[in-house]
Amino acid sequence: MKLTPDCYECLHRLIRQAADLATGDALLKQKATEEAMMILEDEFSCNRLSIVIATKIHKVVTEVTRNADPYRAMKEREMTLARELYPELSSRTVAASRKRGSSRSNPCKDDLRDCLELAAAANAIDFFRELDSIKDDIRKPISFAIDDSEHLMTKLSEASKVLYLADNAGEIYFDLPMVKRMKQFAEVIYVVKPAPVQNDLTLDDVKETGLEGEFGKVMSTGIASPGIVFSLASAQFKREFESADLIFAKGMGHYEALSELPPEGRFFHCLRAKCKPVARSIGVSLNSYVAMLR
Repeated sequence: MKLTPDCYECLHRLIRQAADLATGDALLKQKATEEAMMILEDEFSCNRLSIVIATKIHKVVTEVTRNADPYRAMKEREMTLARELYPELSSRTVAASRKRGSSRSNPCKDDLRDCLELAAAANAIDFFRELDSIKDDIRKPISFAIDDSEHLMTKLSEASKVLYLADNAGEIYFDLPMVKRMKQFAEVIYVVKPAPVQNDLTLDDVKETGLEGEFGKVMSTGIASPGIVFSLASAQFKREFESADLIFAKGMGHYEALSELPPEGRFFHCLRAKCKPVARSIGVSLNSYVAMLR
C-alpha cells in the first residue's frame, strides 16, 4: 500500500513521539527531530511505502539519541496490560464456546474462530493511544467487517507450513492460542523483529515472557522495521516466506507490505484498521476488524 497525503501527518507525529521517548536531552531531541524531518521531506512520495520511511526515521532517531529502544517502557506497559487482560478475555471466550455447546455444527471451525477473535482483539494495541482506551477496546466483542474465517480453516487443512507474522509486543499472549490451534494442522513459525522498532515484538521480548517454548519455532525477519521491508529482510526469512503455504499477518504494517504483492490466496490478514488510508485501501470503516484472505 503506497503513501497517501494523510500519511504525512502520521509520520510527522511518529517523529515527535519517537524523539520524545528516546531522550530527555533537549539538544539531542532537536537534532533527532531535524534529521528525521529531513528524511520525511526528502522521501515522502505517493510512490513510497510508509514502513520504508518509518524504518529510516527510527534508525536516525536511535542513532542520534543513542537509545536503541525508545519504546521500551511503552512496550512493557502494553505487555503488562495484555498479560492481565488475557485471562479475563480467554475465560469469556471459553464460556461463550460452552454456551454454544451442542448447537455447534462444526466444533473445529468454531474453536478456530474463537482463537481468531482473541488474536484480533489484541490488535487494538496502538502506540498512539492511551492504555485505558486500548483496554476498553480489547474488552469489546469482535465483529469482523470482512470475515474469511471459513477460508482460513480450509487453507489450514491443506497447509504444511504457516508463517505467523507478529505485530505489537503485547499481542503475544493473545497470539499463543491461535498458534497452538494452527500447530494442530501444520508447522507454525512465529515471526518477530530481531531488534527494537516502535512497540513491535522482538526475539528478546519473546524470551522475557517465558513463552518461547510454547510457541515452538520462533524466528525474526532480519530487519528492525514496521511490517516487512523485503529488500532488507534476511535471506532465511525470505526462504521461509516463499516456501510457506500460508502467511498469517497481524496488523497494518504487514498489510501495507503484503498488499504490494500480487494476491496469491495465501495471505491472511488479521487486523484492526486504525487509520483512514488502510481502512480505505481494504474497503472498511475506520477501526473495523478484518479477517481477510488475499
